[in-house]
Amino acid sequence: KWKKPDGSEGGARNTVTKILDGKVVEENFVGNGTDKMPGLKGRSLSVKEATSGVWKQTWADSQGGFIVLSARVDGDKKMFVTEGEESFQRMVFYNIKKDSFTWDWESTTDGGKTWKLAWRIEYERRPEEKKPTK
Repeated sequence: KWKKPDGSEGGARNTVTKILDGKVVEENFVGNGTDKMPGLKGRSLSVKEATSGVWKQTWADSQGGFIVLSARVDGDKKMFVTEGEESFQRMVFYNIKKDSFTWDWESTTDGGKTWKLAWRIEYERRPEEKKPTK
């Protein structure tokens, strides 16, 4: 869930599955739409590249978006970052817990000196998907 610019709450369902002998993580994102506009649909594939050991991700969506990202870690924040000289974007994952985390989409136009938050999503595992504790 997230806050839209008008203050209303947005939502989506994101299904994440390991595929291809557990080597690839597939994400299927379906945003809640409205009567006037369908929700965003997107899919990503993430894989730990065998030669470099770096996680890579591709993203494509129903609005014609296509992004290629590489993983980075900065302290307790885990990120996927687009490539670029001065202008690029990143997904930042933090407050990571067993059943939730915070996800920020940020951009920079000065080579990473400053970052602008585009949106923040609070991810929560759906109750029926929580694994029972032993």
